[in-house]
Amino acid sequence: MGQSNPSFMNGVPELLILSLLRRREMYGYELVQQIRAATGSVVVLGEGVVYPALHGLEKDGALKSHRKTVEGRSRVYYALTPVGEARLTELSGVWAKLTQAIGDALGGVAHVPAL
Repeated sequence: MGQSNPSFMNGVPELLILSLLRRREMYGYELVQQIRAATGSVVVLGEGVVYPALHGLEKDGALKSHRKTVEGRSRVYYALTPVGEARLTELSGVWAKLTQAIGDALGGVAHVPAL
């Protein structure tokens, strides 16, 4: 699905980034790949979406970063902070309500579990 996602997906990059970083620290391009893999390529976010989101989340205190050299390559790794944990909890709740409401509007189509 090479097409861009609908505008209601605006909060999805932040939700997915925070969710993946809850598991372990990652660098930007690794997040691009993990988002694609975790969603079965339904959500495909390029670096032009992921990096600005990472920088904004770090500026807001939801993430912290550090530079690390692995296999001769220097990369910036991002990790969740307590602020990021709280933001993820909030966004997950909003997403669960949204998916439930959409499912209800579609006539009770099978419920999609929250991330």
